[in-house]
Amino acid sequence: MPDRQLLVFDWDGTLVDSIARIVESMRVAASECALPQLGEMTIRGIIGLGLPEAIRALYPGLEDPQQVARFRQVYSDHYIQLESSPSPLFEGVRESLLVFREQGYRLAVATGKSRRGLDRVLAGHGWEDFFDVTRCADETASKPDPRMLREILEHCALAPEQALMVGDSPFDLQMAHNAGMMAVAVGYGAQPLEVLQGYRPHLAIQRFAELECWLAQGNHSMDEGAGHAVG
Repeated sequence: MPDRQLLVFDWDGTLVDSIARIVESMRVAASECALPQLGEMTIRGIIGLGLPEAIRALYPGLEDPQQVARFRQVYSDHYIQLESSPSPLFEGVRESLLVFREQGYRLAVATGKSRRGLDRVLAGHGWEDFFDVTRCADETASKPDPRMLREILEHCALAPEQALMVGDSPFDLQMAHNAGMMAVAVGYGAQPLEVLQGYRPHLAIQRFAELECWLAQGNHSMDEGAGHAVG
């Protein structure tokens, strides 16, 4: 059993290639609600937040509860339609997760998705019982609040130094820092590594399989390797 016993993963943009679908769904919702269309990188900048927090960040002047509800419904309906064929896993994700499981790691998901949304996509990949514990933004606090990580740690009866957070957004890295956990940034999702490096991850990678190689090198302390890039 490794000393660092728990690996926590973000979902969208970290395990699955769903960013384009999120951007499209946000744009469709904006169009239906007669709101200004925003640039792709602006929308990517809120990925990782819960949906209510994302809408407030993108459209701070949107205060009418009925219009907010309409935006949420259109976004969700369009995204579900796109997800009739589940977003594919990134290269190496399935294989590496199986290796982590065989090596004795406990696996968790901390996501800005809703519980209903995460359960749907987990079922689409046949992973209903794959992870030890999952937490969603609508059943706890949205990132970067550390509450969901603390709940995961409590469930696993582990300390922050026994866990590692892996994500593709500044919110993931901030959440890990706020929880006292090490963080790994992946540069193939919502934000490029040059953006994520500003949040001082302990490791920055361009391919998911690089995490497997890094962990195989041995245990890593909290003050070791901050900002180190692989690839």
